[in-house]
Amino acid sequence: MAERLKEILNILRRQEYITVAELSERLGVAEATLHNDLNQLAEAGQVLRTHDGAQIADKRLRQEHPDEQLLAALVNLSRELGREERQFAILGEGNTSAMGSNGTFWVKASGSQLGNITAKDFCRVSLSAVENMLASEQLTDAEINAGLRATLVDSRQPQPSVETFLHALCLTEGEAAWVGHTHIVSVNQILCSHQGADPFLRPLFPDGVVVCGPAPAVVPYVDPGLPLALAVRQALREYKSRYQRPPKLLLMINHGPVALGQTADEVLNIMLMADKWAKILQGTYALGGPNFLTPEDVERIDSRMDEHYRRRRLVGQA
Repeated sequence: MAERLKEILNILRRQEYITVAELSERLGVAEATLHNDLNQLAEAGQVLRTHDGAQIADKRLRQEHPDEQLLAALVNLSRELGREERQFAILGEGNTSAMGSNGTFWVKASGSQLGNITAKDFCRVSLSAVENMLASEQLTDAEINAGLRATLVDSRQPQPSVETFLHALCLTEGEAAWVGHTHIVSVNQILCSHQGADPFLRPLFPDGVVVCGPAPAVVPYVDPGLPLALAVRQALREYKSRYQRPPKLLLMINHGPVALGQTADEVLNIMLMADKWAKILQGTYALGGPNFLTPEDVERIDSRMDEHYRRRRLVGQA
């Protein structure tokens, strides 16, 4: 038992937290036994219990493994986006990614679910290998499947999502460090209507500008995978040419939103604000239609120093 407790502490020193289910799979020990082990470690002040697992009590004891810590944070972000009551994604919908080290990034594996995702449901891929596939522009489904498999840094990891191309572009041309894509019900109720993304092109309230920027980038419906990624690349370039910066929010018609953030918190904030924005929009149509902010209002909010400071605080960079 002492050796098992020591191993649990060693695992927690290498990552931010772990669930009982993950520990059970890694150590081959029953979950009930691990609950007792974690309770014992918690009583000794060595770990802090969470609702489904534990984390090391003293953060100073954590070993520095940047990619492992990043992956743990990506798991946490994904679960937040996949919370059932939020209605951002169900089943295998949506995906997330984050820029890693040494020319790699982490991206959700194909078929995994955001709401109950674990570290094993992500794969680490070579950015240059994905970019080489993007340069080809025309690939068959079989070539894409084999090519994505070849981008894996560790061939034992699961198949990368077909949206790996989209994430690579958002992390490079979109200048993001973290990316989240969901199918928010409230947002898609508008994106799947005859109005498409038009109602989102003019902000309604100040915090929408602060969190999501002066306007979203928009992509028409395109077949997911490589064709969609090429359309996203064009939209990113057009947006940057117009606004001299990348977008925070990208809306894909008949598909869903993409958040481009510098931190995991920013991605979650953008998604939460997009959900609020869509719900307010729908409410305004029941009362005569939206009263949009003027372009001058939007420019003023976007340029205010106090709003810039608040934006940095919300992102976690102030």
